[in-house]
Amino acid sequence: MQQEKAKFGFKRPKNERRSSRYTTQSSVYRRSCTQTSKSMFLWTSTRASQGTQHERRTFYQKIRQYELLDKKKTVTALKAGEDRAILLGLAMIALSMMMYFLLGITMIRSYKDSVWKGESRCSLFNLSIIGDRNCTYSCGTDCLKVSKYPCLRVYVNLSSSGKIMRLSHMEMPDVNTECFYVPKCKKNSTVAQGIIDNISDYFKNHPNFSCFYDPSEKQENVILTRLYGPHVIFHSLFWPSCVLTGGTLIVAMVKLTQYLSMLCERISKIKR
Repeated sequence: MQQEKAKFGFKRPKNERRSSRYTTQSSVYRRSCTQTSKSMFLWTSTRASQGTQHERRTFYQKIRQYELLDKKKTVTALKAGEDRAILLGLAMIALSMMMYFLLGITMIRSYKDSVWKGESRCSLFNLSIIGDRNCTYSCGTDCLKVSKYPCLRVYVNLSSSGKIMRLSHMEMPDVNTECFYVPKCKKNSTVAQGIIDNISDYFKNHPNFSCFYDPSEKQENVILTRLYGPHVIFHSLFWPSCVLTGGTLIVAMVKLTQYLSMLCERISKIKR
């Protein structure tokens, strides 16, 4: 027995060697399978996590894109509104300047060139109709006819100087007439006669009234009403001034809003 053992070197039988070989191969296979399954699980888990992260990222990117789009739309709408407001303000300023120009060459110039700048009290001294005066009226294309109106002459006592002066209805520096009032020429002269009678009755019932005179005493008459008085000039300049102020405020407010929005945007960028 000992010789046989030494002869064979304690070798295992073939069946035992095959079974051990099979066991080692199966253990190796099992280990490789477990490692493969673990790697597959890790790969699938990492892929799933990457997929969810990608989905989240795309979702947030879409939200960000919508926010940027809404912000751009809002900024565009605000810019269009601001441009319209600035145009409105500039148009109001230009309109007020045009009104100032028109008033300057018409009303203010006449008010400045007027010589009847002194105001005083007048009392009725004499009132009479000195006769009829001829006038012309239009009866059609290239047609003029002659009519008449009564000439009313009024003298008053000027309280500031005590002089007796002739009274006129309104300042007319280019027209030198002795009549107090020149009515519109009509075909029927009885209409003008009725107007003059009403004026005579008014002066008889109100003998004391205010009047305007020339302080330099170059004019021989006084007037009852000025063509453009201080109140008329004030009201005519008041509305263009309001338009100018409103246009300036609109432009200033828009510019202030733009400056404040830019300042807020800079502050938000610095905080980020």
